[in-house]
Amino acid sequence: MKYIPVLQIVDLTKTYQGFKAIDEVSFELAPGSITVLQGPNGSGKTTLLHCITGLLLPTSGTILIDGLDPQTHWRETRSTMAFVPDVPQFYLELTAYEQLRFIAAANNVLEGFEVRAETLLTRYDLSQVKDGFPHHFSRGMRLKLGLLMGLIRPAKLLILDEPTSAIDAEGRELLIAELAERKSTGMSVLLSTHDTTLAQQLNADILTIDSGRIIRSSPASDHARP
Repeated sequence: MKYIPVLQIVDLTKTYQGFKAIDEVSFELAPGSITVLQGPNGSGKTTLLHCITGLLLPTSGTILIDGLDPQTHWRETRSTMAFVPDVPQFYLELTAYEQLRFIAAANNVLEGFEVRAETLLTRYDLSQVKDGFPHHFSRGMRLKLGLLMGLIRPAKLLILDEPTSAIDAEGRELLIAELAERKSTGMSVLLSTHDTTLAQQLNADILTIDSGRIIRSSPASDHARP
């Protein structure tokens, strides 16, 4: 069987009025892998994720998701990938539970939804507020709900932007366990973070970006726990 990366980036560039926010970035993600994207503020992490997820149109270069170009195979690649931004967006008129159901319905995966939703809501300590509206939640609770919206449906690629920025220590440990479990099922994860210890705890590969360029690529074996 031919090997197909879940995500393949080749010479990706994003330019704003002559400024290269992303400068000829290339890398790929294998199935069942976790990769941490790290770098200082303004290094290009979020811009890169937005190009991959289709929120920004790259200036040049190639993005392939499960072997397909998202610009010409939008529907197929959207069903392959789930994205959780650092500030999740919600529908004001929907409760937390309804947000999850809407995502499941939009992706045609309502079968077994109730069990999946209750399991995730209970695991992340949101079950008691499932009938509440997210705009009444704390930032940490909104971040957890955003994560659940990414996990409520099957995906080959999960992309997370600063997923630990506002969650407590217990939520952080839950996330680490969740991502390890998803990796074992074949899901690939790409996440950006300022948390310098997260990559080791996830046994993840590391891509270090600065000034829009990948300046270092470190496999998990280079920083694995003893």
